Amino acid sequence: MQQNSSLRFFTHGPAAEVRLFFLAIFCVGLMIADSQTRYIEPVRKAVSVMLYPFQKTAMWPRDAVTQVYDWSNAITIAKQESAAVQRQRIELAQLSTHAAQMAAENAQLRRLLAVKTTVQTPSVAVEILYTSVNPLNQTLVLTKGSNDGIRPGMPVIDEGGVVGQIRRVTPMTSEATLVTDSKISVPVMVLRNGLRVIAFGSGQTGRLDVRYLGLGADIRPGDDLVTSGIGGIYPQGLSVGKIAAVDNNSAEGFMRARAVPSAHPERYRHFLVLLVPTDNLPDIPASLTDSGNSTATGRVN
Repeated sequence: MQQNSSLRFFTHGPAAEVRLFFLAIFCVGLMIADSQTRYIEPVRKAVSVMLYPFQKTAMWPRDAVTQVYDWSNAITIAKQESAAVQRQRIELAQLSTHAAQMAAENAQLRRLLAVKTTVQTPSVAVEILYTSVNPLNQTLVLTKGSNDGIRPGMPVIDEGGVVGQIRRVTPMTSEATLVTDSKISVPVMVLRNGLRVIAFGSGQTGRLDVRYLGLGADIRPGDDLVTSGIGGIYPQGLSVGKIAAVDNNSAEGFMRARAVPSAHPERYRHFLVLLVPTDNLPDIPASLTDSGNSTATGRVN
């Protein structure tokens, strides 16, 4: 006998509130068991292992953006560090150059101090303010002038010897003509035998001319020239130069020698101006301060 069956469209079960209640009790029990015992630790590890790939997949966009950002920052930081290192290298090179320059200047000042103690004439230490832009005009502008007692005609020396002679003076500055200038002549003598001669500026850097020597004059390459003291401008015994070559041309009736100055104003910045009395020297017209012939008095013409 066939039994009648009816279709069940809705499944009847516990109410949602009941299920929520039992689920809450279950969660509280898990929390208590997790805090008090270690029984759930294996389950947690297993779940963590299963969830790890999904976690990495979910975090991949963030990690990619972070990595690209870090790379860009690393490049920027590397460039900044490279620029900083380059600046430090330049600064260290400048400091090293400045230290070497200061050491050289200190050494020169010590030598000048030694020269000052050996020269009995009062002197004033000066420094180069600037040099002439005209290569044919061999002059130096110095940092002290008439306010410090400097007068035209006073000699300028360094540790090597005679540098030149004061030509013009203002209250704060002075202009010195180098001993190699064609307007300068210095009474000198040969240190080896005392022969008195005149050293003339050649107008060329690093060269002095000794002219009008009698035939057979006892002068030879290597002889040292020092100031003779004649004329009262240059104190006796200051080094002027060294004979480099002697031209014995009998057709002219005179011998001529070429000398190398012992002073090197192109290398140093500090000099001494000897405060010798210049009142006994005649005043030179202004028209002759820029041109004229050299004389044997040691005065600038």
